[in-house]
Amino acid sequence: MGSQDAHTDGTGRRALLGAAMLGAGGAVLGLSGTARAATGGTARYGKGGGLNSLPVPTIIGHRGASGYRPEHTFGSYQLALDLGADIVEAGDLVPTRDGHLVCRHEPEIGGTTDVADHKEFADRRTTKVLDGVSVTGWFTEDFTLAELKTLRAIERIPANRPHNTLYNGRWEIPTFEEVLKWQDEQTRRRGKQVWIYPETKHPTYFRKLGLGLEERVAKLLHKHRKDRRNSPVILQSFEPTSIQRLNKLVDNPLVVLLSAANTRPFDFVEAGDPRTVADLITPKGLREIAGYAQGIGPTLDLVITKKADGSLDKETTLVADAHKVGLILHPYTMRNENPFLPAEYRKGTDADAYGDAFGAFQRYFATGIDGVFTDNADTGVLARQDFVNR
Repeated sequence: MGSQDAHTDGTGRRALLGAAMLGAGGAVLGLSGTARAATGGTARYGKGGGLNSLPVPTIIGHRGASGYRPEHTFGSYQLALDLGADIVEAGDLVPTRDGHLVCRHEPEIGGTTDVADHKEFADRRTTKVLDGVSVTGWFTEDFTLAELKTLRAIERIPANRPHNTLYNGRWEIPTFEEVLKWQDEQTRRRGKQVWIYPETKHPTYFRKLGLGLEERVAKLLHKHRKDRRNSPVILQSFEPTSIQRLNKLVDNPLVVLLSAANTRPFDFVEAGDPRTVADLITPKGLREIAGYAQGIGPTLDLVITKKADGSLDKETTLVADAHKVGLILHPYTMRNENPFLPAEYRKGTDADAYGDAFGAFQRYFATGIDGVFTDNADTGVLARQDFVNR
């Protein structure tokens, strides 16, 4: 890391990944389910380490097994592995006041911890402008790590997951360094490499506060010798400039997350860049991303659009266009509950009832995506088994 010779540039890494995608796995080439099954039950990019070793479609435990446990806790991460996830999204990285990285979906923690029950922190409740949006609550950057460790995680969406509230208060907030150590422990215990998929959250916002994320992430990855091309750590961000910055600091696989087509990454807003996500998913935009990243993480609606009633409409050219420039696609997020499924896959109207998640998985897998984030890793693993053996 650091010297030009030691740092493999984006073009070189992209070429390696592109070659692997045209190899034994057959996912990009569109082989039939029978042909996929013949490769060993699950399609693969090819032989070798790093991204090449991951099954396709890759099942990524979104914030762990957040369909069953409060998200971004070791309980959630552990269960995701137990349920068969190939990668665990551990975690969304935000800083503390004293510069530590912790795993929370957002820096505002009123909805994911019991901080509101701590009278000693009542005066920390405040209103801030986060990426242009006014947000009221408690923020990680106003707490030391020691203070955050006195809090416990709670279920973020109890209306959809009332059963998860049973586990409120069981787990504390993990740090990124604890996650890196946990990864090693689980790899030894399970006898196979455990992968993680951390995200830099609101990097422009935190850089303006003097709490830059990328350098902190790189420092910890370097310390734990996980900053290399074949390291089992994929880094992601909704801000392309964060990924560009990481590309200069580490050799890890990098992924640009993409929200709705009409939105603008906040770093673009701050820089006065008029481009939207729609511009980034054009062939030109994808070629640019492929110059510094190895993949994209689009919202599922960028893969198949939806009608006004919430049912699926047309498949876009995004998968084919991304594959043409050597990018993998890991869209987000598959969930079992009715409100999160396309309308035609819902069953009944209960907000916490399961719909036909298996049917939805099959529809998205058929587009040729390389993997998917899901709150329900077990459902994803069974759906993949159905898909590759159909």
